[in-house]
Amino acid sequence: MNTLLLHCRPGFEGEVCAEIAEQAARLSVAGYAKGKANGAHAEFVCSEPDGAERLMQGQRFNRLIFPRQWARGDYLALPETDRISVLLQALADYPQCGSLWLEVFDSNDGKELSNFCKKFEAPLRKALEKAGRLVDDPHKPRLLLTFKSGREVFLGLAEPANSALWPMGIPRLKFPREAPSRSTLKLEEAWHFFIPREQWDTRISDEMTGVDLGASPGGWTYQLVKRGMLVTAIDNGPMAESLMDTGLVTHLMVDGFTWKPKQPVDWMVCDIVEKPARNAALLETWIGEGLCREAVVNLKLPMKQRYAEVRKLLQRLEESFAARKIKVSIACKQLYHDREEVTCHLRRL
Repeated sequence: MNTLLLHCRPGFEGEVCAEIAEQAARLSVAGYAKGKANGAHAEFVCSEPDGAERLMQGQRFNRLIFPRQWARGDYLALPETDRISVLLQALADYPQCGSLWLEVFDSNDGKELSNFCKKFEAPLRKALEKAGRLVDDPHKPRLLLTFKSGREVFLGLAEPANSALWPMGIPRLKFPREAPSRSTLKLEEAWHFFIPREQWDTRISDEMTGVDLGASPGGWTYQLVKRGMLVTAIDNGPMAESLMDTGLVTHLMVDGFTWKPKQPVDWMVCDIVEKPARNAALLETWIGEGLCREAVVNLKLPMKQRYAEVRKLLQRLEESFAARKIKVSIACKQLYHDREEVTCHLRRL
């Protein structure tokens, strides 16, 4: 089990390789990263049998930026028939698991395998339970079977508390018909990823105020209004009438990069299409000057050196706050609903 498999958005295999190689070097885990363009996954092959396990133990999954899911294990060839018997035999050397996820890569080939996995899961689960390989215990490792094809599968393990929140790292969110744009799903996913569900009532409540920079037509404003917040929407473009009719939105047609609130607000959100350094500067200003308590801002990525650019901007934020002796938690993730961008969440402590 010396291979670490990492799912990602197609086209970002290089970023995953660069990121996991950096973390492996930090933890003195020898090996090499590899990924095929648009394969929607990368691998880190460790030189030592326990390398993948040490890498997962030394790195929190939710602190990784580009991977959507990870698991340590090995590939297994499958026959055309009687796949379950072969899987049971291969899993004899694996520990007893507390949950089972069947996954595919987020690619065209993966989509074609989805129906196979849906049909295969029930009989496989039954066989695993009968053999004592699968029990209902959230504290035991999760068995992640990633099917590369009907004839090849990656047998992986991950700790439920240190892996993706959803199978393949993809949340099942439904687009609300009343939302002005599909970008609303970016902020909704950010709520789920960055804020524990049990804290929603205290951290994104109807007693709070928010600012949406670059708000038009109101996809992100919709999420704030949905939580009952009073929102100031900043954009020279029009806002959806349905949002204005709620009485919770004040629309100001001014520049989002220069406008500041007269009083601090609880939340600032921003999905402006601009150079990433300029949007990162907004975070530095709003959090650093105490203009907001928490912020979610998307950083649009350059064509090349995307991981290096993100790390540089995050480091600049860390150094800026440290110099001012301000305690801030900083998190960054390429969410499923992101495209050529990453989402940053900052919280002033």
